[in-house]
Amino acid sequence: MTLPISLTQAVLGKYLAAVMFTAITLALTFPLWITVNYLGNPDNGVILAGYIGSLLMASGFLAIGAFISALTKNQVIAFVVTAAVCFVMITSGAPIVLNFFSSWAPKAMVDFIASLSFLTHFVDIAKGVLDLRDVAYFVSLIATFLFANALAVERMKAE
Repeated sequence: MTLPISLTQAVLGKYLAAVMFTAITLALTFPLWITVNYLGNPDNGVILAGYIGSLLMASGFLAIGAFISALTKNQVIAFVVTAAVCFVMITSGAPIVLNFFSSWAPKAMVDFIASLSFLTHFVDIAKGVLDLRDVAYFVSLIATFLFANALAVERMKAE
């Protein structure tokens, strides 16, 4: 943080570099799309929506990882905690998790836990439906964790 850049530039620069790397890796799977089109007649809109959904979900994971990385000084701990948090975010909409909470928690809380699930928002996009609510979920999740990342970096810088 000694470079002549602002905190926002540092946080966004690190995050956007990771997103660009992820986008490039997704783009490198493009020959599979060409092969599928050569061998058959797929719905290209669904495939494109799957790519968009994959990038949105990966971007959400990266934002969570950047935030947790800012909280710790050890990369291994940051990775393990990030993997655990992302696993919880994926499985929060699974029936086994919801059944556990529905036995004692109010319905509003169970619905809130279900709405946090990455999969419930990704599945619709993977089916080819780009719903504004799903995109807004991922964008707001990314913005929230990037803001929290900036706060964590600012706090660590003050120490």
